[in-house]
Amino acid sequence: MATDERSPSRTAVGVALLRAVHELYDGEPKILSDPVIRRLLQDSDWQGSSANPEWSRTPLMTALRSHVVLRSRYAEDCLQEAVLSGIRQYVILGSGFDTFAYRQPEWASVLRIFEVDHAASQRSKMERLALSAIPAPSNLEFVAADFESAPLRDVLLNASSLDFLAPAFFSCLGVLVYLPRHSATSIFRLIASFPKRSEIVFSFSQGNLNGDQQSSGAAALAQGAAAVGEPWQTYHDPNELYRELSELGFSQVSILSPDEALDRYYRGRVDGLPPPRRATLARAIV
Repeated sequence: MATDERSPSRTAVGVALLRAVHELYDGEPKILSDPVIRRLLQDSDWQGSSANPEWSRTPLMTALRSHVVLRSRYAEDCLQEAVLSGIRQYVILGSGFDTFAYRQPEWASVLRIFEVDHAASQRSKMERLALSAIPAPSNLEFVAADFESAPLRDVLLNASSLDFLAPAFFSCLGVLVYLPRHSATSIFRLIASFPKRSEIVFSFSQGNLNGDQQSSGAAALAQGAAAVGEPWQTYHDPNELYRELSELGFSQVSILSPDEALDRYYRGRVDGLPPPRRATLARAIV
């Protein structure tokens, strides 16, 4: 994700706001319980329409918020399964203002967690953590990386203690759409080179298909991202994605369907938070 060297990602701040709005205004049980995220936000982040509860209930913002919290919840559920099977390394690609490391459940204490992101975004996050007196846990390591300017393998080899000979769990949420396709493919190829049982959970965009309402909403979001200098670049068709990952050597590839997401996370909700209408989350295991 290309951002100016001097400023953090604007879209990362937007995602943090959506997670905070979920914590504040959506019903129980939360799809993602995140009591830390509000502490990372500054007064200036809340200025404008994002602080207005009515704005947060518009169809576009409700659907986007649902997607943001669903993708983190799904990734963390898959991570818990991986930890129970013996995985001890967790790499968060494009970590932004992700708060897993600061609210980690007891089962995560065995993990070595790596937050990987653009240096400017990491500096902003560290400053916010310090201002909020949120200590970095002992099992966390920050890794500065620009996914477009240097091979991720080299960055992780030279700037982290990640063990390439041990299986690892990777999450890559809200990142691939901002990268050129070759950068996205290189991430898949890197993870496929890790030992058996390694895996990645990631989000993807299908682009504007058939002109339906959800596609129109995605187009509006893409325009907004481009306006702040973070244009969407890469879209994935689920069938082609399945073939690509299989050809790269992943032994299991699954894409979370709207029906499965409904059954697992939305059944019985009465707060109007909508389940996804399109597939946007995938899991691939080496």
